Amino acid sequence: MHPVDLAIIVVYLAAMPAIGVLVGRRQRSAADYFIGERSLPWWAVCFSIVATETSTLTVISTPGLIWAASGNYNGLTYLQLPFGYIIGRTLVSFVLLPRYFKGQQTTAYAFLGERFGSAMQGVSSVAFIVTRLLAEGVRLFAGAIPIQVILKHFGLHTSYWQIVVVLTALTVIYALVGGIKAVVWVDVIQLSVYIGGAIIAMIVLAGKLPDGWTSRAADAGIFRLFDFNFDFLHLLTSQYAFVTAVVGGAIFTMASHGTDQLIVQRFLACRSVADGRKALIGSGVAVTIQFALFLFVGAMLWAHNGFRTLPELGVKGDDVFTNFITSELPVGVAGLLIAAILASTMGALASALNALSNSTVADLYQRFTKRQPEDSKLLRHGRIWTLVWAVVFAVFGSLFSNRNNPVIEQGLSITGYTYGAMLGAFFLGMWVKRARQLDAIIAFVVTVAVMAVVVLAVKIPPAPGAKPVVLAFPWYTLLGVLITLVVGGALSLRHRTPDTTAAKEPEPV
Repeated sequence: MHPVDLAIIVVYLAAMPAIGVLVGRRQRSAADYFIGERSLPWWAVCFSIVATETSTLTVISTPGLIWAASGNYNGLTYLQLPFGYIIGRTLVSFVLLPRYFKGQQTTAYAFLGERFGSAMQGVSSVAFIVTRLLAEGVRLFAGAIPIQVILKHFGLHTSYWQIVVVLTALTVIYALVGGIKAVVWVDVIQLSVYIGGAIIAMIVLAGKLPDGWTSRAADAGIFRLFDFNFDFLHLLTSQYAFVTAVVGGAIFTMASHGTDQLIVQRFLACRSVADGRKALIGSGVAVTIQFALFLFVGAMLWAHNGFRTLPELGVKGDDVFTNFITSELPVGVAGLLIAAILASTMGALASALNALSNSTVADLYQRFTKRQPEDSKLLRHGRIWTLVWAVVFAVFGSLFSNRNNPVIEQGLSITGYTYGAMLGAFFLGMWVKRARQLDAIIAFVVTVAVMAVVVLAVKIPPAPGAKPVVLAFPWYTLLGVLITLVVGGALSLRHRTPDTTAAKEPEPV
């Protein structure tokens, strides 16, 4: 590795924890630690949401989505999914967000506690913790994969567990000391780094492309935006089908950005409902622009690689951008892009640590101990749990030794098990007035069990004699919502009157 590239990476790794500590070192209360006392500007929260939902694999893999493994091209059709995100986040901002700003709620699951009772709040919080542990822990390991490949190319031979431990240790420094303020402001910087890296890569690529490449790209379908194939099996199995991407994407993001504490905690740090709406809807627009940027990098890489398909290139889509970074970027730019990849991993991990700590303290400790300890003790608990979850993540991510472990795929798809149950529980509480706590818990557990079977075992043959494929992931959440509402609604028919008891339980301060 060139000394300039190495210097950029070292400076970045040292600067991010230092900046985070400086920004958030003066924590005054637990509310300050978890939601910044609702004082953060909406645009910073917006960028933090985008950085939180962006992993290393997003940065590396999105350019490769231009290609299809079969030898054809997906073009820009992946952009249909964030179009659905904008719709879903707009709905969340008007349906769910105002409920979160009532009272002193610091987690998404406080609403379920007020509507149904402590047990339902605990069940939803535990589901969030398990989901986030698996999804983020595995994503932490998955993020180490391209980092190891890049470092190996530059002569630095590292193990996956070493990368995982170093990233976790650096991230926990500012997450532990600075709380949500440090996480948000470091996210803003990290987003700027990897977007800046992508723009620089585009500038470098632009000087390497042949004349008339855009015309060839248009003729080959590289710039195709919509997939209007309405064949029923295609709609069920392809995430690139228009209806699947837009409708399924909207429901999926209602769960991920309306009921997942990882994101809800962000807009709860805004100053008002209006600011929360700007942050949430703005994140949908920003992530669409981000995907468009990385997909355009993919289109340029297609031209740069001789207008060839993946079988002709002999690589996976995930490897195209990585190969370009390691072999063709000038000195300094490669270091910046490696820092950008590190940024996306550290940002997602910091967000997960703070959200898990918040949910553990507010949804589990306070609810089930029914204690109202002084604020300094809650702040101490928050920091202790941040450290605990950091250790858990480091251990979990280090357990994997290769990139072919099937558990990785299961971990990355874990949200399919719980997102539908979570969003369905919220809708059950809002729409089915007769539903009691036991009804909601049974519906939640049944949905998670059914979705586990769907995700792991259900295969759909796209054509006679063809290899079976799975249901497209955007449909998982909608199916889970429907199961929860049907089961919970049916159980609620046992009761003649609306449930009015759970809402009277006192909310911990």
